[in-house]
Amino acid sequence: MAYLAGKMVLAVEAGAPNNGKGEDTKAKVKYARVRGRHYPYISAQAVRRWTRDGMVELGSVSSPVTRIGKAQNKAQKGNTEANPVRYADDDLFGYMKAGAKKDGASTTLRDSPFMLGTLMSVEPAYPTEDFGVMSRGVSEPVLHGHEFYTADLAAPFLLDLPRIGTFTLPDAGGVGRPNYLSQEEAMQVAEAAQAGASSVVFREQPAIQLPIEERRRRAALLLEALAHLSGGAKQALHYGDRVPALLVMVPFKGGINPLAHCVDGQEGTGLRVRGEVLRKELQAWDGEWEAPVRIGWRPGFRDLMREDFEKECAQEIEDGTIVIDHPRTVLRDLAAELRDGRLDAWFDDPAR
Repeated sequence: MAYLAGKMVLAVEAGAPNNGKGEDTKAKVKYARVRGRHYPYISAQAVRRWTRDGMVELGSVSSPVTRIGKAQNKAQKGNTEANPVRYADDDLFGYMKAGAKKDGASTTLRDSPFMLGTLMSVEPAYPTEDFGVMSRGVSEPVLHGHEFYTADLAAPFLLDLPRIGTFTLPDAGGVGRPNYLSQEEAMQVAEAAQAGASSVVFREQPAIQLPIEERRRRAALLLEALAHLSGGAKQALHYGDRVPALLVMVPFKGGINPLAHCVDGQEGTGLRVRGEVLRKELQAWDGEWEAPVRIGWRPGFRDLMREDFEKECAQEIEDGTIVIDHPRTVLRDLAAELRDGRLDAWFDDPAR
């Protein structure tokens, strides 16, 4: 196996975890309009930031960020250190660092091995406006407002395990997406970090690869950060739990995600978790995935739906094809398997 395909659901209750552009004195939540309906969402950028912060809480050192550009609404950019050998977040979340033409600097970039979709509400949900007045100690009250909502939000994700700790270089003709500009530059950084990197050919492109011990550690760190996900806007007024209420993960040979219609929503009824759809998808992709399907389902979340799902998939649960536990337990157990080297085959592309 090479990819970990998944889908997560966050249950937001009277929250405003990700705000958009405000209007006058009102802070507005982000939402999409689909066929005239409002669907609140949390951007993938926000959730990736929460995950990155979680990695820091677990002891990871984040890549320093440099802001370039003097004024707002003008040409500006922010760059990380763009050093995926030294910084796990540069490795896992990717970057693009464009050098200034006047300095003759080149551009280096890295596509993220951790791919995450937008956390979109599974059914229409109209935000509520909370109007407020700040009048303490002032003669003229200050008026303000903000929005919040209650919804279940779902998003797919995909983790490309072979690309963790593997950094591609341009070929002799300059073709390819360079995570480093040259092999010499990459190896100098690797030696300075005492990382023990080696030269490999990865997906028909020259690359530098970290030792398997470090690659295991980084993959496990990402899952552990998801296991205690927290963050978001308006926490002082709308604090809420951000650990996934529901999580489904399946290891796959290819970079596809068959879970789109297994966990979705329907207007009027909300979230759906359909065991029959999951079974049919697994049958259609027979030979392309590896058991077990790991499902994290928080106690108290959609209990009746869970009972129906467990009845639909009773045979798969009994024979171990599907395992169900708390999302935190599922993520941490999988992280432990990765750290212990029990899943090292996942870090190599499967033979075809």
